[in-house]
Amino acid sequence: MDTSAFGIAIMAAGKGTRLKSKRPKVLHEIGGRALLLHVIAAAKTIAPPERIYCIIGHEAKRVRAAVASTGVDFVLQPEQCGTGHALQQVKAHFAATGETPPAQLLVLSGDVPLIRPETLADLCKLHLRERAAMTILTAVPPNPTGYGRVLRVKADCPEVTAIVEQKSLTPSQLAAPEINSGIYCFNTSCLFAYLDSLSTDNAHGEYYLTDIAALLVADHKRVVAMKADSIEEVLGANTIAEMMQLDAAMRLATARKLMAQGVTIFRPETSVIDSGVQVGPDTIIEPFVQLLGNTRIGEDCCIRSYSVIQNSVIGDNVLVRNGCILDEAVVGSDALLGPYSHLRPGSEIGEAAHIGNFVETKKVRMGRGSKANHLSYLGDAVIGAGVNVGAGAITCNYDGVHKHTTTIGDGVFVGSDSTLVAPLTIGDRSYIAAGSCITEDVPPDSLALGRSRQTTKPGWVAARKSKAKPKE
Repeated sequence: MDTSAFGIAIMAAGKGTRLKSKRPKVLHEIGGRALLLHVIAAAKTIAPPERIYCIIGHEAKRVRAAVASTGVDFVLQPEQCGTGHALQQVKAHFAATGETPPAQLLVLSGDVPLIRPETLADLCKLHLRERAAMTILTAVPPNPTGYGRVLRVKADCPEVTAIVEQKSLTPSQLAAPEINSGIYCFNTSCLFAYLDSLSTDNAHGEYYLTDIAALLVADHKRVVAMKADSIEEVLGANTIAEMMQLDAAMRLATARKLMAQGVTIFRPETSVIDSGVQVGPDTIIEPFVQLLGNTRIGEDCCIRSYSVIQNSVIGDNVLVRNGCILDEAVVGSDALLGPYSHLRPGSEIGEAAHIGNFVETKKVRMGRGSKANHLSYLGDAVIGAGVNVGAGAITCNYDGVHKHTTTIGDGVFVGSDSTLVAPLTIGDRSYIAAGSCITEDVPPDSLALGRSRQTTKPGWVAARKSKAKPKE
């Protein structure tokens, strides 16, 4: 569909008082992203960022900063005097900037994050086909009480006679099942011509965008409606509890999409999978796993229970055992992690490498087939291929002021309980004796020891006890 005629206005100026939160409503998160970012992502399927206008008001600077990277434009609504008032600010924006308004305007709510791009495309298509002045997206919930109702000329007719708020419904209208979603398409010139006719003569003293429908119908302009496929995609949230219901719905939809792509997810209701996560086919995700941010997992992997993986990239055929924590890490194919490994930002684990139980890495590049299987800290290190790091080994990277790098060559054997004091270079194929403290560079093919010589005194225990025996 050609959507070049459309611009998009996203209403995102409200406070969300009933959330009882200091954060602006549209910055609350579901599925790992702010509500407004979900809406912007859907909007971008219809129009480019430069034709998307976010109407901001409450905590405007904070909202602007949170979504500035999307490239959308902003319209300020300093005082929030209703949805009609928000669109009046859009009209004023075009007048002030001299920018030519788009021929058609799609209006979205910044707190309706489940809206599907396909639904928006169908709404725009109907709007153009019907040559409408206004097109309303509607839905039919199990119980419409509390919502404004959309009244059609006839049940099977797209034309609308009015949008009536709950308090204004007559007894015969109470049974009307179709509700207003708050998402609309407008012929922009028609909308702007009628915005100044809005009145605040209502219970809240605000300018209602819904009143435009009655004004257009009264002047014999065409107003039509389209039902969304499901009520869920047009729902907003006014409380934290309702927000979490949307979060659960989005995460379940994400899990179902992944399962449809060949991913096995045991007990998906127990997992926390963000909407931006990608997983390859034949990967298994066990219960109580969290996959967050922009994490990408390859094919034929197994992610065992209680692991938390955030903004990380995992290759194919990787086993992540129970309880691992990964944050901004990269893991090569055929690697083995855990249980209870902690890969901090900057960790790059090579193909077929092993990072074992209670091993922590930070800013580490570990080569192919290298292993650190037990109880080690590896920070600010470059580790070659085929290296074995024994239990309890530590790269001492911090001198109290600066961080320093440890470089370990290919085929090195680092004995258990060694401390490697950076800056330090250990040459290829070298051996570090267990319990050593290494402070100087080690040439290739060398053995380095950094410990005191053992002293053994036979009979010492008996002699000590004899001296300590009390006199009778």
